[in-house]
Formats: sequence, C-alpha cells, structure tokens
Amino acid sequence: MSYVSPAPVLNHRVERLRELAEAEPRLEGVLLYGSWTLGESDAHSDIDAYLFVRDADADSFDGREFVERIAPLKLAHTNMYGILAVVFDDLMRGEFHIDPAGPGIDLIPSWEGMVHLPDPDSAVLLDREGRLTAAARRLAEFRPPEPVATAQELCDELANWTLMLAHVQARGETARAYNLLHAVVAPLQLKLCRLLRGSTTHWLTPSRALERDLPEADRARHLATTGGARPGELRSAAVESWRWSRDLAAEAAGRWGTRLPLELHDEIAESLARRGPYPRA
Repeated sequence: MSYVSPAPVLNHRVERLRELAEAEPRLEGVLLYGSWTLGESDAHSDIDAYLFVRDADADSFDGREFVERIAPLKLAHTNMYGILAVVFDDLMRGEFHIDPAGPGIDLIPSWEGMVHLPDPDSAVLLDREGRLTAAARRLAEFRPPEPVATAQELCDELANWTLMLAHVQARGETARAYNLLHAVVAPLQLKLCRLLRGSTTHWLTPSRALERDLPEADRARHLATTGGARPGELRSAAVESWRWSRDLAAEAAGRWGTRLPLELHDEIAESLARRGPYPRA
C-alpha cells in the first residue's frame, strides 16, 4: 500500500479489505476509487471500492455479508444507483459496486476522461488474473475535458435548464425551482467555471474542494447564486445565477468562439424577472 492516508482508521479498513479479498476465492479483483486513490482522503472520507466477482459466482455472492467482515455495520442498503451503501459502526460510510468480473473489468477502459487513478497499482487491492491492473493503468493519465465542445455543451445546458427554472418559478412551484437551481444549474455552472480556470481535477463532483480550487471572485459569484427556498430569496438567487451563467458563457465565447444566442439569453433574463405566470401561446 504505497499511499498512506492521514486517517489511520481508513488505512486499517483498506488493509482489512485487501486481506479479506485475498482470502475470498470468489473475488477476482478489487479496485478502490474516490478520495483515497487521489491522495486526498482524511478522517471524513468514505471507503469506495469495486468488488469484481468471478462470473460463475456473481449471482450467489452476498456483498453485505462480505463487507460486514471488514467492520460491524449500522446500515446497509442498495442505494438509488444500485450500489451497496453501508455505514460502519464508527459512522464511516462505504460504497461497494459488486459486479461480475468479466464485463465489469472490460468496462474500465471506457472510464478514460472521467475517472483518474494517479497510482493505479495502489488502487488495485486484488488482481488474480492481471486483467484489472492492466485496465486500471489506462486511467493513470489525467485527461482534462476537451474545452470547446465541452464549453458549448455546458452553455447550452445552462440556457435550457435556467429557462425551465424560470417557467417552474413562474408557475409558483418554488420547491421545484429551488431544486433545479441547486441540483442541476449550479453543478453545470461550476463545471464551466472550472473549465475556464483550468481547474478540472474534480470534474465529476465540481463542488468538491471548491474553496481550494477556485479564485475568491468565483466563489463569491457562486455564493450569490445560492439562497433559501422562500420565493423572494429564490428569485434573487435565480437572477444572480443567470447573470453569472451569462458572464461565463461570454468568457467562453471570447476564448473558444462558442455560440452565444443573445436574444434567447435576454428572454431568459426577462422570464426570471417576471413575477406572474409566463405567457402561453
């Protein structure tokens, strides 16, 4: 184990997982992912892993029973993404993908550009056939997103979703508008901001380490887009959000020549400012 986390409990849990996996003949491979593999783990980090089960044993392997050998569990359930999510007795969280080894390991090279394993050999805790290590090494090189096409896609997404936010807000669905602003628009905004700043290390979770990764001016703009779920607060946050989206889109257009549908952008701003129901055809 070349990487050593500043959290001794996490180190112990990773080593315990390795020992159990080596003793479990139904497992062909185990791959860690998340903050531990990026060298960013701390006392608040989860343990995240793929358990690749031999194809012949995939239907009979009991993931919960195996994970409970690592440490006692307070909670274990299959979450909304089909992943075994657990809470250990010390409140450390864990997420375990349990996949058949054949198709599961074959899929790993397709993660290039999305998943980065700076030290793939350290991330691989078990590899009986050599296939997992070879696949993980394909993810060793960090591949930032291609800027022009990515910027255009993000600008278009921001316009589309912000217009939906305006319609939902005008209908009086404040809770739904609040969710759109924070769960859909904000992550897209942060990705575009990261792309412009050349800070795409945390691309999959753009809010991660935001306080460290982005300049103070960008952090201030992001904070201005947040607000409570009361209608007045939400309206102000949505207006500020769209102003920042437009500024980011204009910056992208100046740098990469991406399209700017200015008339549509103005109409979205007008819709966000409108207090009554939007006009219907």
